Amino acid sequence: MTAVFDFIIKPVGSRYNNSIDVNGKQLIINTKIESFKSVNKLAEVVSVPLAFETDIKPGDIIVIHHNVFRRFYDIKGRQKNSRSYFKEDLYFCAPDQIYLYNRDGEWKSYGDRCFVKPIKNIDQFKLDKERKHIGILKYGNESLNKLGINPGDLVGYKPYGEFEFIIDDQRLYCMKSNDIVIKYGYKGDEEEYNSRWS
Repeated sequence: MTAVFDFIIKPVGSRYNNSIDVNGKQLIINTKIESFKSVNKLAEVVSVPLAFETDIKPGDIIVIHHNVFRRFYDIKGRQKNSRSYFKEDLYFCAPDQIYLYNRDGEWKSYGDRCFVKPIKNIDQFKLDKERKHIGILKYGNESLNKLGINPGDLVGYKPYGEFEFIIDDQRLYCMKSNDIVIKYGYKGDEEEYNSRWS
C-alpha cells in the first residue's frame, strides 16, 4: 500500500493528546475536538511516496502538521475527519506537512524546517518570561549549515512564522530557514526557557 505523492502514516498513540499524568492520575486538559493544541503531532511512517526519493523510511517517527489528525464539525454540526484521513487508523500526509523525523533516537529536520528553543528573559522590567524572537537553534538544516548557522547558535527570527511544538518534553518553535534572520554572538547570560510543566 503506497501513495504516489503522499506519505501514509498512523498516529503514535491516539489522534488527540487530551490528558496528562499528574502524580499517577490522568488529568483531562481538553474536551474539544477543534482545539489544535491538543491534536497529536507524532506519527509513524507506514509507506513513503513513489514519486520521489526521501530520507524518511517506513517505521520512522515524524512530527507533522496538526490538521492531519484533526477532526472538525461541518456546517450541519456533524463530526468529520480531515481530508488526510484514508481508512481505519491510516492517513495521507503531504511532504510539506512533515517538519521533523526521528531515526535511531536522533531527530532531524525535514526540508526547509528548523526548530528554535526559546531563552529566558532576564530584563527585570519586562513581564514576558521569554525573549521575543530570539532563541537557540536546536535542529537546523542543510541550508542553514551552508550559511554557518548550526545547532547551538543563538539566532533571531521573524515574528509570526513560528509554531509551537513539544519535542521530548521541550517546547520548541518550528519555522522555515528563511525565518532565521540573524546569528548572534553569546553574551554568556542566555538561559534556555521551558515552560512545559508536565
